[in-house]
Amino acid sequence: MAAAGLTACFLSAATALAQTIAVTNGRVITNAEAGVIESGTVLIRDGRIAEVGANVRIPSGARVIDAEGGWITPGLFHPQTELGLVEVALEAAARDNAASGSSFTAAIDVADSFNPAGNHIPSARVKGVTRFAVHPAVGSAIIAGRGALADASGRPDSLFADRQFMLVDLSVSGARTAGGARSAAWAYLRAAIEDARFYPGRFMSHHEGDAINRFDAAAMVDVVRGTIPLIMRMDRASDIRRAIAFQARYPAIRLIIAGGAEAHLLADEIAEAGIPVILDPMRNLPASFDTLAASNRAAGILHEAGVELAYTTLGSDLYWNPRLLRQHAGIAVAHGASWEDAFNAITLAPARIYGVADRFGSLETGKTADVVVWDGDPLEVLSAPTAVLIDGRVTSLETRQTRLRDRYAQMRREGEHGFAH
Repeated sequence: MAAAGLTACFLSAATALAQTIAVTNGRVITNAEAGVIESGTVLIRDGRIAEVGANVRIPSGARVIDAEGGWITPGLFHPQTELGLVEVALEAAARDNAASGSSFTAAIDVADSFNPAGNHIPSARVKGVTRFAVHPAVGSAIIAGRGALADASGRPDSLFADRQFMLVDLSVSGARTAGGARSAAWAYLRAAIEDARFYPGRFMSHHEGDAINRFDAAAMVDVVRGTIPLIMRMDRASDIRRAIAFQARYPAIRLIIAGGAEAHLLADEIAEAGIPVILDPMRNLPASFDTLAASNRAAGILHEAGVELAYTTLGSDLYWNPRLLRQHAGIAVAHGASWEDAFNAITLAPARIYGVADRFGSLETGKTADVVVWDGDPLEVLSAPTAVLIDGRVTSLETRQTRLRDRYAQMRREGEHGFAH
């Protein structure tokens, strides 16, 4: 009986994966050469996009999702979150984003902490986010560790790529962590880079390097060889200028700047250096001495200069408000960015930055079928998804919040309980 049940389970899963789905009757934003198809269809087979166009033949037996004149787009890709790492920020037992008491730095891997069943993941999914990067936060040193990529399905295998990038904090908070000054932070980073460059030879006679131990140095090797990018968390223009010089000194290292509140002051230099930027278009206030030049116009300036730009929700937060990604993109449009650039910055650009644009970020034949159906313009606050597909599977639009709403919306006569268990 157990074997028969297991076989049935596998057959059911295979059937779900092999299902053919046609998403029809919508304004299709392809993010590809096909551009915008005013009334089109996206045909999905075996979890991948089989065809996109205005005159797609729908096979017999296919499941049809009618967009009813709404918008059909690629799923949103959030480039900087702590989803699956934090449930309650003020409760240490529910927070795995940083390891402040650990002696390890680069060797820390968020995949070991990621919880695909985190309650904030469905909250992002019902707002159209289908993929996201999971970032570690700084712990005992400025090198926070290695990040990963995940989908928003909530399935046990939703973390689909681990050890995808290394994160280092070179902002004002990194300066404090390193000993109180930016000079200490940069000295630590350079020493760690040299430890990794000469690994394992430097560690043959003793266990410690100049900055990091053998285990951390082994993890940093992928950075110095350019196998994975190094994300530098920084905002100040002078720090970004130093990062450009660092890139010139270590050309094999692939840099990404996250934060970038003053990046627009160096837009042309960043574009020339080919360094991508992860920016929050809503950070427009001088919250610190690092962000005195923060501006809502920053996104438009960076786009115009040709910088590879992805949007984040850093100014809101990275564990609960990734769901606001499209709102932040709408703010960028309201302050000078084109709609096309802004939508690209929350779909295809993050996929390019993380090296997975061959699978995600656009609606093209052969790509993974991450598709969202909207009842209106996705960058309008009042629009909402009516269907979200991840890997060609229709996902739930239920969250903890909707369950609570439904539970407490039940009305009872006076004298009875206000809810039902």
